[in-house]
Amino acid sequence: MMISYLVPVVVLLLLIAASIRILPEYKRGVVFFLGRFQSVKGPGLFIIIPGIQKMQVVDLRVITMDVPEQDVISQDNVTVKVNAVLYFRVVDPEKAIIQVEHFVNATSQLAQTTLRSVLGKHDLDEMLSERDKLNDDIQEIIDASAESWGIKVANVEIKHVDLDESMIRAIARQAEAERERRAKVIHAEGELQASKKLVDAANVMSENPAALQLRYLQTMNDMSNKNASTIVVPLPIDLMEAFKSMAGAVGDKGDLQRNR
Repeated sequence: MMISYLVPVVVLLLLIAASIRILPEYKRGVVFFLGRFQSVKGPGLFIIIPGIQKMQVVDLRVITMDVPEQDVISQDNVTVKVNAVLYFRVVDPEKAIIQVEHFVNATSQLAQTTLRSVLGKHDLDEMLSERDKLNDDIQEIIDASAESWGIKVANVEIKHVDLDESMIRAIARQAEAERERRAKVIHAEGELQASKKLVDAANVMSENPAALQLRYLQTMNDMSNKNASTIVVPLPIDLMEAFKSMAGAVGDKGDLQRNR
């Protein structure tokens, strides 16, 4: 008699134990009643009728997904290997279970194809220098496509852009040439500024001959302070002008005699 009463009690206890569900704060349960969607349960304690109701649990925390390395051909026909990391979470558990099969795998495939298509529209220089803009573009496209699945993409970050050794050497040569070009431009700009200042100084000295003489004496003083074996003989510039005028007069006189 005791066994006949014990068996139903044990079965009832097992059914109650199988019916009780406890979900933490970061999880939700999508409940189906005879195959039809009924409700979203959780968090906390609730009861599921075995055999009649079925529940699938969805995690609402942010999922960090490593996008596998992709071979990308840039717009300027350079082959690179690019990988990224994707951050997303489920905001609508009902859509994540009903609208798509294995939403994690679907999001991964979507991220891979979007990464290739977006980067293929840009040059190599843009991939290396404008990562923030590319991250935003990829995020917007994935987020718009995954919205119907109840998924929100929080962020996309490109981690590595790997190049061939030949391309790395070409970029190094390009950078070296760019540095040389900048050095030459800076040197030319310095020469131009110096020439303008010299013209201004010459104009000031031409207005006051005493300034030229003072500058001449200062230069001689600077040269005398150095330990050098060179002997410098000052020669006034006015004397040179006199020599030039005398030479011109002698030349004109010689031409006049030859003409006679």
